[in-house]
Amino acid sequence: MSATKVWLNGALVAAEDAVVPVNNHGLTVGDGMFETMKVVDGTAFAVRRHLARLQRSAHGLGLEVPYGDGALRDAIESTVDANQPDAGWVRVTVTGGAGPGGSSRGSERATVVIQCGAATRWSDAAAVVTVPWPRNERGALAGLKTTSYAENVVARERAAAAGAEEALFGNTVGNLCEGTGSNIFVVRDGRLSTPPLASGCLAGVTRELLLDPVLGLAVVEGDTAMTLLVDVEEAFLTSSTRDVQPVASIDERALPSCPGPMTMAARDAFAALQTRDLDP
Repeated sequence: MSATKVWLNGALVAAEDAVVPVNNHGLTVGDGMFETMKVVDGTAFAVRRHLARLQRSAHGLGLEVPYGDGALRDAIESTVDANQPDAGWVRVTVTGGAGPGGSSRGSERATVVIQCGAATRWSDAAAVVTVPWPRNERGALAGLKTTSYAENVVARERAAAAGAEEALFGNTVGNLCEGTGSNIFVVRDGRLSTPPLASGCLAGVTRELLLDPVLGLAVVEGDTAMTLLVDVEEAFLTSSTRDVQPVASIDERALPSCPGPMTMAARDAFAALQTRDLDP
C-alpha cells in the first residue's frame, strides 16, 4: 500500500506533501532514531514499550523528542486510522532536524514523522547467514534504535545474494549478537538462550516480552560463540513485524528441528499474549 496520510511535526498531511528540508540531519548524516510497531486489528501493538525505547534512544543520542508520550500515542492512533484498512505497521521516526552538512547539530528542534505501510510478509521459516562484520558492543550506538542503518543494508544485501532472508552479526569478541532487524534465539543442548544486551544487541520489544516470566518460557540471556552455531538444534528470529519466525538454516546448514518445540512454544505464547493484551 502507499500511505495516504503521514503525520509530520504535529499535523496529518497527504503523503506527497510530507517533505523535510534537504539539510535534515536524518538525511545527511543518519542522525535519528525510530520505532516500528505492528498494527493488530487497527491498533498499534505494545506502544508503551516502544515509546519507552524511543526515549532511551533519544537519551543515548542526546536528542530531545519534541512531543510527550501522550501526544505521540494520539498521533500514532490518528495515523493508523487515516491509513485504514491496510495499515500493517506504523513507524515513528525522529531526526535531529535541519543542521549543517557535517556532524555538528544545528539549533532546530527535532523532526518527527509517523507513517504506515502494508503488513510485512515474512516466510514461514527463514534461511539466515552469518556476515564477517562485527557489531561493536562498546560503540556509541550500541543498543540504540537509530536510523544509521547502512551497515544493516550491506549485510541484508549479502544475505539476499546468498539466497537468505536475514544476516546474523557477531560482536567484537566473537559472540552471537543479532540480526540486521531482529533478535536471535537459539537452542543448544536443550537450552533456549538469547544474547544478553551486553553483547551489543538491540533491546527488542518482542525479545523483552518473551523474557517476561509471565509467559512461562524457559529462556536465559547468555553468550553463544559464533563458532558454536554449528551445534544449534533450533532457532528463531523475533522482531515487531515478524513476531516469532523459525529459522530453517544457518549458513546453509539445515537445522535439525524447524520449527522446533521451543520455537513453537515461544510462538504460541506470544500469539496468546497479543490476543489478550495489545499494550502489554
